[in-house]
Amino acid sequence: MNPYNKKLKHLARANRHSGNLSEALLWNELKQSKMGVRFTKQKPIGDYIADFYCSEKNMVIEIDGWTHDNKYEYDTERDEYMKCLGIHVLRISDKDVKQDMQNVLIWIKHNIDML
Repeated sequence: MNPYNKKLKHLARANRHSGNLSEALLWNELKQSKMGVRFTKQKPIGDYIADFYCSEKNMVIEIDGWTHDNKYEYDTERDEYMKCLGIHVLRISDKDVKQDMQNVLIWIKHNIDML
């Protein structure tokens, strides 16, 4: 089990119910083990909340939309923290989820199979 900031637990729970369109679209493809592994949504890890987490593969999927503009340093720090925990981080653009879901799913499945 990965360490997490207990103060984020309530925020993560609230985020599960108020996700953006890209998260909802991708969640429909990830939930119920459709990719062969189980993902959870809005998982607190350390001082961060991952969009999607697969404990079996120790993988995080992050969707990057306009809210990640000008957050390069924050995202890099976050990714480095996850990597220190042995977590494989996949970053997917909001645009790709909305416009090219089939290739997004192929890429996710490829990463799942490689781990």
